[in-house]
Amino acid sequence: MLSLDFINNEYEDTKTPAQKVCESIAIDILTGILPDGKQIVEQKLCEKYKMSRTPIREIIKDLQMLGLIDLIPNRGAFVSGISQRDVNDFFYMKSLLYPQCVKWAVERITEEEFAMLEEAFTFMQFYAVTEDLEKIQRVIHGFNAIIYNASHNKELETTLLRYDFLIKYANIGVRYPLNFMQDVLEEHQAIFDAFKAKDPDMGADAAQVHAYKSMMRRK
Repeated sequence: MLSLDFINNEYEDTKTPAQKVCESIAIDILTGILPDGKQIVEQKLCEKYKMSRTPIREIIKDLQMLGLIDLIPNRGAFVSGISQRDVNDFFYMKSLLYPQCVKWAVERITEEEFAMLEEAFTFMQFYAVTEDLEKIQRVIHGFNAIIYNASHNKELETTLLRYDFLIKYANIGVRYPLNFMQDVLEEHQAIFDAFKAKDPDMGADAAQVHAYKSMMRRK
């Protein structure tokens, strides 16, 4: 069962050590700390993260699945990174999948999941007023994670979480407009209202509007 604590960030702490290491390396790649073309040496990763070769090799395979590392026969692993076009593609693919996810979530959400969603939206309202960007982004991540989980479609949930992760760190330096928080709150209000009304089509429409406006805010 999904468990989220928006204040103490306990959601992050539910990850396994291997998942945390994989995420740490991925963030280093997405933020440019590990530049495109740099060779990834297994032994150095073993020493840095105090792990054996077997889990490190699995982590490298996971990073390859994310599109962040190329494995070249007889040469090794090299950072491939992602381009701005890749990021644009992630946004576009999310804009196609997110409305369907919200629609299914409205249809399939349990009472417990709805209670979590309601709590997340309450936190979102609070942090929008305080203009705490870091916390509202964390709550938005939690709000979306609840919706993905409530779709009860594992493939869709995994794909959208992957897009969110890649988009978040690939856009670490993006500057948001001054009215960012209020606009985002209104967009999520429309999505949440669809859950309260138990209207799947209303949810899909609100999700489509939010996905489109999210892309426009980056331009």
